[in-house]
Amino acid sequence: MLRLFYAPGTIAVATAITLHEAGLDFEPVLVDFSKGEQTKPDYHKLNPKGRVPALVTNHGTLTETGALLEYAAAIAPQAGLVPSDPLRAAKMREVMYYLASTAHVNHAHKMRGQRWASNESSWADMTAKVAQNMTDCCTHIETCCLAGPFVLGDQISLADPWLFTISTWLTGDGVDLSRFDGLQAFMQEMESRPSVQATRAAGIL
Repeated sequence: MLRLFYAPGTIAVATAITLHEAGLDFEPVLVDFSKGEQTKPDYHKLNPKGRVPALVTNHGTLTETGALLEYAAAIAPQAGLVPSDPLRAAKMREVMYYLASTAHVNHAHKMRGQRWASNESSWADMTAKVAQNMTDCCTHIETCCLAGPFVLGDQISLADPWLFTISTWLTGDGVDLSRFDGLQAFMQEMESRPSVQATRAAGIL
């Protein structure tokens, strides 16, 4: 069985939702950040980066959200989480890469400033910019990335669990969600899905 190493409320949520959407059985394994378990040698044997998620398969361990989502879709093609049309698949990945390279990084500036700067004054400046940066991300997502209830319109794809997970951070990042009707509708649509409900019931979300 697949084993998903996660911390609650992190980007690992996207993998848990995707595994449920794909109909794949998995064992969730808590990595307790409050105890620093992500920094310990035992966890570093699985993921030397000391982050979540990590997915243990029968053939080894995978890290990085995009890789985990693509793997789930590949071993459960019947779930249809990647469009067969090359352009639609590329549009899906366009959103996924934006979430990884821009939205998630902007969010991380709130509490991970030491990754990018040594002076604490710089950390405070980065934190102060998070609300605006994430609001700008939401404007782009709502204007350019949502084709309907989901990223690609009526059909859920790998981009949606990822977008939903980041959307759950927005209020804490200081974003006024009342400005974004499309994102709110998307979040409500996702909340109604059994995959999200199961992830929340398990304490992962």
